[in-house]
Amino acid sequence: MKVDRKNTRIKSGMVASWIGSDHINTNDLLELLTELINKDYSIEDFRKNAKRSCEILKVKNYQFYDFPDNEMDSVSLLKIVKTIEKEISIVKPDKIYTHHYNDLNIDHRVIFNATLTACRPVDSVVKEIIAFEVLSSTEWNYPAKFNPNYFVNIKTQLSAKIKAMQAYKNEIRDFPHPRSVENLRNVAERWGSVSGNTADEAFEIIRKIEQ
Repeated sequence: MKVDRKNTRIKSGMVASWIGSDHINTNDLLELLTELINKDYSIEDFRKNAKRSCEILKVKNYQFYDFPDNEMDSVSLLKIVKTIEKEISIVKPDKIYTHHYNDLNIDHRVIFNATLTACRPVDSVVKEIIAFEVLSSTEWNYPAKFNPNYFVNIKTQLSAKIKAMQAYKNEIRDFPHPRSVENLRNVAERWGSVSGNTADEAFEIIRKIEQ
């Protein structure tokens, strides 16, 4: 995601969505992420690597949550919704980036549904909901498809994106795994070729409300 850092405040939390707002000439981006944690990979290691990834992306403000990995369907949806609503009340975003509704990972699908619930259009500050793909999850849920209709040129950000992913030592894999350095470049170039750029991040606009 390309962001104007001169006018941007970024907060990162390990849950599952990216939330951003634009008001009074200031862009606020709240990043709520989920990552798969290997059984041999401690929470302490995960958080250490997550912090390192945030440092690479120059994210100084982040938040961790303790929802169970790959078991969020066992958690009350209301509890997850309330967590997202709390962050929305703090950031007051007009735009949210969240996981795709067709991801293979159950946590991602739960967070997508919780995000929609937390962002009911009546009296909501959120005017846009946008889904992103997660390699080894979005493309593996056959026969569902990711149908991007919004592309952002990340030619100058691709190197930082790859370094941030490499910080997750137990998540990065060797090619031809989707979460390999080579495939990160391949996917960026593929979406770039779709939109006429060198390298792009692709998104699917779920909802956009204009006043």
